[in-house]
Amino acid sequence: MKRALILTLCTAFGATAVAAGDVKPADVVYEDGVVNASLTGQAGDATNGRKVFANRKQGNCLACHANSDMPEEGFHGEVGPMMDGVGERWTEAELRGIVSNSKMVFEGTIMPAFYIDSGYERPLDKFAGQSILSAQQVEDIIAYLMTLKDS
Repeated sequence: MKRALILTLCTAFGATAVAAGDVKPADVVYEDGVVNASLTGQAGDATNGRKVFANRKQGNCLACHANSDMPEEGFHGEVGPMMDGVGERWTEAELRGIVSNSKMVFEGTIMPAFYIDSGYERPLDKFAGQSILSAQQVEDIIAYLMTLKDS
C-alpha cells in the first residue's frame, strides 16, 4: 500500500519511477539505435500512450510533431516529422529506440531522450537522475504510435 501511494505521488508530481521489473535507463540495449526488448516486459497501452503524447507536461510530443489523430489539440509543432503513418514507417523496436533516446538514431537531433537518467543538463536539481518518461510511458507511447497508419 505504501509503495502504491509513493508511486502515485511521484506520477502526480511528474517524477518518473522505475518499477522493479523495468529495464533501468542505463541498461537499455541499443543495436544500431533499435531497442528490441520491451522496457517493462509487458505490452504498452495505446490509450494511455495517446494521453502521454498529448500531455504538455509529459511527452509534449505535439510541441514538435503534427498529428492528424489529435484534431482536438491545438498548436501542433512543425519541427519534427508528421506522425501520420508512423506505425507503418517504423517497427515497434525502432520506435522504442527513437523514443527512448533519439540521439542513438538521429545524429544531431534536437528531440529529447525520454528514457535516460544521466548525461544531460537539467534546469532544476529536483529532476536530476530522473528520466522524462517512465518505462511504461515509453511502451504506451510506442503502442499508440503503432496505431497511426496511413490507411
